[in-house]
Amino acid sequence: MTTTLASAVKPRAEDSFAISFAPLSLEEIYAKSDDPANGAVVMMSGVVRNQTDGKPVVALEYQAYEPMALQIFYQIAADIRLSTSNVNRVVIHHRTGRLQVGEISVLVAVGCPHRREAFEACQYAIDSLKHNAPIWKKEHWQDGSSSWVSIGACETSTENC
Repeated sequence: MTTTLASAVKPRAEDSFAISFAPLSLEEIYAKSDDPANGAVVMMSGVVRNQTDGKPVVALEYQAYEPMALQIFYQIAADIRLSTSNVNRVVIHHRTGRLQVGEISVLVAVGCPHRREAFEACQYAIDSLKHNAPIWKKEHWQDGSSSWVSIGACETSTENC
């Protein structure tokens, strides 16, 4: 699967995509990904951790170019459906703003008739989002300093993504 932006992709009515300042709800995202034809719903929750490379983190700050990020989310869902015809639902929601350790920053859920396709699609979705969506992360360190994580860093390392 490859993500391209040759033309504007429209989201499907059964899918859900959002960039939100408000906290994300596991229950809400699961409900949006549920469908009577599903045999599996796979959900990935990205959470603010308390350290990066052994350095204590107290918070993360996310910023996004929302129109383009949403278009990337739509394209990810379209790419998933091109490679897996029986995907029932794709849900991608990402937070912006300052998040504390333990808060959910991103939720991705995929509902399919079979677990293998759901797992593969969910992994593709989060990996593609991390590599392609214009969403930037600033790490706030315990010592009071902070640093932005380059979007390109996810292409060369999975450690800090």
